[in-house]
Amino acid sequence: MSRKIVILGGGESGTGSAVLAVKNSEQVFLSDSGKIKGKYKELLSKHNVEWEEEKHSVERILSADEIIKSPGIPDTNSLVKSALAKGIPVISEIEYAGRYTKAVKVCITGSNGKTTTASMVYHLLKKAGIHAALAGNVGNSFALQLATGDYDVYAIELSSFQLDGMFDFKADIAILLNITPDHLDRYNYNLQEYVDSKFRIVQNLTDKEAFIYSADDEITSSEVSKRNISAQLLPFSFHEIKGDGAWIKNNYLNVRYANNQMQMILDDLSLKGKHNAYNSMAAAIAGHVLKIRKETIRESLSDFQGVEHRLEPVLRIHGIDFINDSKATNVNSSWYALESMRQKVVWIAGGIDKGNDYSSLTGLVKEKVKAIVCLGKDNSKIHAAFGDFVPAIVDTKSMKEAVRAAYYLAKNGDVVLLSPACASFDLFENYEDRGRQFKEQVRNL
Repeated sequence: MSRKIVILGGGESGTGSAVLAVKNSEQVFLSDSGKIKGKYKELLSKHNVEWEEEKHSVERILSADEIIKSPGIPDTNSLVKSALAKGIPVISEIEYAGRYTKAVKVCITGSNGKTTTASMVYHLLKKAGIHAALAGNVGNSFALQLATGDYDVYAIELSSFQLDGMFDFKADIAILLNITPDHLDRYNYNLQEYVDSKFRIVQNLTDKEAFIYSADDEITSSEVSKRNISAQLLPFSFHEIKGDGAWIKNNYLNVRYANNQMQMILDDLSLKGKHNAYNSMAAAIAGHVLKIRKETIRESLSDFQGVEHRLEPVLRIHGIDFINDSKATNVNSSWYALESMRQKVVWIAGGIDKGNDYSSLTGLVKEKVKAIVCLGKDNSKIHAAFGDFVPAIVDTKSMKEAVRAAYYLAKNGDVVLLSPACASFDLFENYEDRGRQFKEQVRNL
């Protein structure tokens, strides 16, 4: 008898799980309380998956042998709680898909930089001629990649929400870039709960696997010293590392692994800024663990093109540079963006506040920001945090309004930076929609 699999959520992750479950000859039913996008309906119909939208057939859902839930559905959801009370396992798509592959899995998490680093690792794998796929929280879901292709290595970006539903899954190379307060609304406003979620990346690791992490990130290094992690520990830092790992010294990026050493001039990295040096170090260590040639690693780090919506230059109009950093959905991400700016900034910020504390930005904002354009339904926290020292703070309710306001506040030699420090769901579908609208409105100026 085939097992009954119920999938909650009909987005990228849920649809991918459904396709893989059908391939595994399971009985599949997908349920979404909202509307399912056309492209996902087509995929579900193509694979003969039974689905429902804008409702949940509770009895049918609670007759499942196992439930795969989309990362956006919290554990506090009443259906999830009912399923767990009945003893029905509730897992993530990554946990489910991980059972069906022997491929090498390079898993990347962190509060910031994970899409860039996952894309960098993928670029490196392709350059090395490895049959690889980019999956998880970026691009296609891991389950769909697995169902439709046969890859040797996966670069998988993992959010804390995905990690929460992972139990037996094991990475081959686990990368933890940094931990700063984010999504605290989902973790009872308790930082330790969020930290524990991120550290699920190391669960089940043995001495055969590698754990790459930032030694400069206080929360991460403190947790590493407290935990008994069996994997090979490979730190990266702006200070010299004694054993294996990566570090920056005298304007060189250095990597040491298994008696192999590599050096690369920092200025040769394609992506600039301190945060990108960290991302590049993490990718370079992963390349060494995967036994990729040093030349290939150097080449990949020097010609990598970056990620859409992450410090993406859009246009220069009348000497004003417009930069799209819509992917900055938390305060720390915006800190990195502001830190890398060399011109005076008109900063477009705001959206859904996830329990943000803006105090870490005070120094940078005083130094670099001449005006703030708020783009959100409730901007009171931004006014309270910066109103005393930023001369101009204006409120806007649409991207068109925000871009025009920023354009009028900026002058030749300034930069207009969209780096919201907040989630996008009050006015936009997601951060991609927000970034695309920004680019469109800049082109319309």
